Amino acid sequence: MEMWYCTAAAVLFIAAAIWIWYTHRHMRRIMAHMIAMIEAAECGSFREKVYDESMLSAVETRLAHYLAALEVSACHCREEKEKVEQLITDISHQTKTPVANLLLYAQMLEERGLAQEEQAFVKELSRQAQKLSFLITSLVKASRLETGMLVLHSKLDFVSPMLEEVLGQIAPKAAEKGLTVEFTPECLQAFFDPKWTAEAIYNIVDNAVKYTPSGGNIRIALMNTELFARIEIQDTGIGISEMDTAKIFQRFYRGRSVSEVEGVGIGLYLARQIIAEENGYMKVKSAVGKGTSFFVYLPAAPGSGLTA
Repeated sequence: MEMWYCTAAAVLFIAAAIWIWYTHRHMRRIMAHMIAMIEAAECGSFREKVYDESMLSAVETRLAHYLAALEVSACHCREEKEKVEQLITDISHQTKTPVANLLLYAQMLEERGLAQEEQAFVKELSRQAQKLSFLITSLVKASRLETGMLVLHSKLDFVSPMLEEVLGQIAPKAAEKGLTVEFTPECLQAFFDPKWTAEAIYNIVDNAVKYTPSGGNIRIALMNTELFARIEIQDTGIGISEMDTAKIFQRFYRGRSVSEVEGVGIGLYLARQIIAEENGYMKVKSAVGKGTSFFVYLPAAPGSGLTA
């Protein structure tokens, strides 16, 4: 009897081992097939191969339906993107001539011997036309960045010459308000697109000039960190409230305290879009009545950083 029990136990053990081996082998085949399906889907070459009542066949069918729907959605997205790109291009082309004509006619009227009241009207017309031109240009640039129409070409370059160019552009405005601008060039390199980064920095410095009272100070400093080249733009302006600090990079956002100052609220938004496109980022630190510091981080040259 004991021998019979031992034999039965041995048979059961062998049967269980065979069943476990078969199940493991079957699962490995299914998993290998699933991996092959996913790889084929990633390459865009997926085709249904199993046509039976098995669970694997159901998974293949569901995956095929999902990929088909995904392709239709991607096609619609491409079509919508093309329409947006065309619309942006049309707006850019169609608005250039009317705005240029407005500015031209305003300039011609200013050169005529008009009465004092009429001259004031013409100056306001010219100011509003310039504001409209700036707004349209900024919106077109932002839209092109967002839709991928505009591609930035980052390269390893020295940061100081780009900043000196920006300061040369902003100097007349700063001098008109009696502001002191401090900058000491540094031999610092980073990866950035010189043209578009200069525009981003200009927008930040222009804000500093706008919101710093006469006789104030603007300081620009460079620093190497381990992974980034840091540009700090510090001013002694009116500052930004804690509530507004989190919103200043939104498109068209302007704090209540600066509603009377000239601007449309798109400069900082565009600046952040440009810096982000270069794999950099921006931070801001401010206190009301004490000034504001903007920090721009650009990817640094490998091996050139110092621990901050």
